[in-house]
Amino acid sequence: MTSRKQQLLEDLIAYFIRRGVADVSLRPMAKEIGTSARLLIFHFRSKERLLLEVLDEMQRRLQQSLEQLLAKPGANRSAPLRMFWDWALEEQNFAHLRVMYQLHILAAQDSKTYGKYLKRNSLNWLEVVQAILKPPQRSAALATLIVAIFDGLFIEVMGSGDRRRATTAIDQFVEMARHYTAARRNDHANVLSRSTQ
Repeated sequence: MTSRKQQLLEDLIAYFIRRGVADVSLRPMAKEIGTSARLLIFHFRSKERLLLEVLDEMQRRLQQSLEQLLAKPGANRSAPLRMFWDWALEEQNFAHLRVMYQLHILAAQDSKTYGKYLKRNSLNWLEVVQAILKPPQRSAALATLIVAIFDGLFIEVMGSGDRRRATTAIDQFVEMARHYTAARRNDHANVLSRSTQ
């Protein structure tokens, strides 16, 4: 990637963080970031391609940030959803995720153009969450549930701004999951003890 295109990506990400994605028009966007619509088309080929490249770059940065978190000694993997949530509420991560969710909603309205991206992005995040889960719990179904709960509560925060209520909901779900896991372990242990009698 040329340094000019990389700089344009930086400027576009900053633009979307400031303005959101309600109106993605090339001319006003180009004007605000100090370039021309023609130059944006030269580097990205189309508005749709521009959005896809911005999404890919934002996702790459978020995943890199999450990998850095997981690499830290003492990362709390016992409650991956809460760890993921706390990470998402950090200012820089929240700003990037908010734009990504806005772009997801926009993309969902045009699945013909963006459907492949949405599927790829979804699978990438499922892989990330599955990698965080400990082996006994590492399943696509549980990863899907965690991502769905996260998605719903993040969109709720985007709409209401009520981080405290959403965080309480996350804590409640984590506690319910702990009770469920403990009950499953006890059931399994009881079955084993009966079979050895």
